[in-house]
Amino acid sequence: MSAIYQDLIKKVYKEFNVRNIDEVLLHMHTDVHWPNGWEGGYVNGHDEVRDYWTRQWKELDPHVEPVSINETEDGKVEVDVHQLVKDIKGNILSDGMVKHVYTIGNNLIIKMEIQKP
Repeated sequence: MSAIYQDLIKKVYKEFNVRNIDEVLLHMHTDVHWPNGWEGGYVNGHDEVRDYWTRQWKELDPHVEPVSINETEDGKVEVDVHQLVKDIKGNILSDGMVKHVYTIGNNLIIKMEIQKP
């Protein structure tokens, strides 16, 4: 596993958890293909990711913590994540493990997929 990938993934999760959209977007390709885990489907590009997260964070308070980071044989990066999602009042909506699978090129996130572990 490349140390660059490890650092990239850890930084992106850290910045997401403190809601620093601009910093996270710096690590994404401008045409990133990103899952809309809240409403379904995908969003594409920085503007759609920003819009999605802005809407989501008005309703939900997700916190995602990488537990393990591994590179697959086909060059993707699999991240086992502990995901805690609360509503804006602090009620827990979900608490468990998910798998995020990243396609990375030129040290930028090109695509992310959500899978059940």
